Amino acid sequence: METTRRHWLLALGAGPAGWLGLPAAAHAGGQIEEPLADSVRSALSAAVTDLAPPEPVFASTEGRITYLRWLGTMSDRLRARKTSWEQRRDFLQTVWYESKRAGLDESLVLGLIQVESAFRKFAVSSVGARGYMQVMPFWSRLIGDSDVGKLFHLQTNLRFGCVILRHYLDRENGDLYMALGRYNGSRGRSHYPNAVFANQRHWKFQESTRSA
Repeated sequence: METTRRHWLLALGAGPAGWLGLPAAAHAGGQIEEPLADSVRSALSAAVTDLAPPEPVFASTEGRITYLRWLGTMSDRLRARKTSWEQRRDFLQTVWYESKRAGLDESLVLGLIQVESAFRKFAVSSVGARGYMQVMPFWSRLIGDSDVGKLFHLQTNLRFGCVILRHYLDRENGDLYMALGRYNGSRGRSHYPNAVFANQRHWKFQESTRSA
């Protein structure tokens, strides 16, 4: 399991960022800082380095068509929260890219974002978690460059969030319920995983269904 996790993480890549605007309050929990083995720390650090543009790559025309249908459907569902098409497109393209990269379901990541920040880019929780996926600042020190401001950058925040959730999922041997508890700092309690699963249902995509 350790070797598999290390190989997966070393295959990843995050990087330059920057943020504008004032943070909004959020009420989600936060990850708990735990000791990391040197090998895990190095792998996680490699996983959030060298940010590349989130440009989808498709092995087939059918794959691209499926993605475009997903993008259109999710854009319609997100319209009330993000009124600009360009903003919705950039956000959803990044969610899709980072979810696929981490081996996570896009609907799970969207459900988690809804619970954690209600899709607010500059959200800050009472314990200091930041951005869409409410990443705790200590992760910047542990596996980043210690610049916590970068956690408000769209791709950096989603990169960290997806890599951290993947790390917790591997630690829990694939148990998503327990991994979500770790992500929220409430491992073993049902409220948070159940909330994410409930919101995930809204973001499920079926190719034959174009609207919510």
